[in-house]
Amino acid sequence: MNNSLDGLRILVLEDEMLIAMDVEDMCRQSGAEHVTIARSFDQATERQMDYDAAVIDVMIEGRPTFDFAHLLRQNGIPFVFATGHADDRQMFADFPGVPVVAKPYSGNAVVTALKTVLEPDGALTPRSSP
Repeated sequence: MNNSLDGLRILVLEDEMLIAMDVEDMCRQSGAEHVTIARSFDQATERQMDYDAAVIDVMIEGRPTFDFAHLLRQNGIPFVFATGHADDRQMFADFPGVPVVAKPYSGNAVVTALKTVLEPDGALTPRSSP
């Protein structure tokens, strides 16, 4: 078991519950302390921004999640996109450097992408607890 997310708090914004549970399981197996699943914008925004990182589906409730991604960025929360449209790079032009993980996930792609955004200086550091 790889503990690359050891002690971290992860938000999963995903409206397909089986996919969300799969991501939750991957994160927990990699040591995440807490994984919160939000299946809608309301669920995601009603929570305080006390996450170390997020995995966000590009489309929730038939709407793009780019405004939510900007909100995460404003709050200093690193994130990765998850989508079935990973090959449409123009879609992600406003988010250079943000990893895009293609659905269906293969192996530990989500955890690897999270590590990429969490280790800009070579060390994973949980945000201070509320």
